[in-house]
Amino acid sequence: MHEGQKPQNEFAAALRSLFVLAPGPPGPRRWIATRAALSMGIPLAVLTLAGRPDLGLMAGTGAFLALFFAGAAAAERARVLPVIGAVLFACAALGALLAPSPWLTAAGLVVVAIAGSAFSFAYRVGPPGPVFFVLMFGLSGMITSVRDGARVTEPAVFLTTLAGGLLFSYLLALVPLVLAEERARPVRPLREMLPGPWLGAGEQWLVVRIAIVAALGAVLSMLWVDPERAYWTVSTGVAVVGLSTVPNHSFARGLHRTFGTLVGAGAYLLLAPLAQLPWVFVLLLPLLQFTIEFVVVRNYALALVFITPLVLLIAGAAIGDANQLSTATERFVDTAVGSALAMASGVLRERPAKLD
Repeated sequence: MHEGQKPQNEFAAALRSLFVLAPGPPGPRRWIATRAALSMGIPLAVLTLAGRPDLGLMAGTGAFLALFFAGAAAAERARVLPVIGAVLFACAALGALLAPSPWLTAAGLVVVAIAGSAFSFAYRVGPPGPVFFVLMFGLSGMITSVRDGARVTEPAVFLTTLAGGLLFSYLLALVPLVLAEERARPVRPLREMLPGPWLGAGEQWLVVRIAIVAALGAVLSMLWVDPERAYWTVSTGVAVVGLSTVPNHSFARGLHRTFGTLVGAGAYLLLAPLAQLPWVFVLLLPLLQFTIEFVVVRNYALALVFITPLVLLIAGAAIGDANQLSTATERFVDTAVGSALAMASGVLRERPAKLD
């Protein structure tokens, strides 16, 4: 094969992958998706019924916890999820602490991206990787940001509500233990579930790439885009770098991320007017969460079609942003920047051997 044909074939394969559904086990994935949807939907519904949909939205972010070790036995998740929950909460606390200062928030984004990826890779956390640590930091900073001289939400209120959401998500993960067959499943010790810390050459290079992408994404957002949106650019870059050391993985993932976000932004514009109705909003978020978890292992671009409106609806409701077209356009720009940085960092893949 000619050298010039190889990039063309790689691009064609990545383009085809946008429209291919990988095979997946529907049974287990259905339960995983249901659990994630309930982790978000129940707190949101209960607190909306109590007249505090704002708190329900904050508690619903605790559903991020449900995405980790999703296929593990319930008894195993009982051991490992407190560790993940503590990391998520620490990211949120740091985001709230640094929120008054855009430059400190940008620096914090880089620190969380590097530390979160190092933790994820060194302890073999697996999917979804470090991206939700960065998202939790970013959402926390946005929800507790300072506007017109006052916090949008007091940090203590947000962190207390988030802690309740994380606890609910954890307890929901233990529900299968009521079944005898679930209790009979073998249980690995925590040390085996989180082996390490150890970083091979491939993982070291992923951390380096994430550090480069996070630093550049934060600086570009601060100087030329919008400081408040830096978390989206950086989290996009972290997600596109991904968990794989396979060459060209980031190119295909970046293509999926950009295409999926573009379509997802259009879906957001269609759904946002409906979401103005409180109980439609309550039903819509867990439905999106269910769909994301059901399809994400089969087609990443398709998952982004639902991830994008989910995050935009949460962010818009949290800060009261009514300019939907502007929001959708901005997030596509942020995604394009983050994806481009991550895809460009893949060109440096020949260098990992020098880390040994």
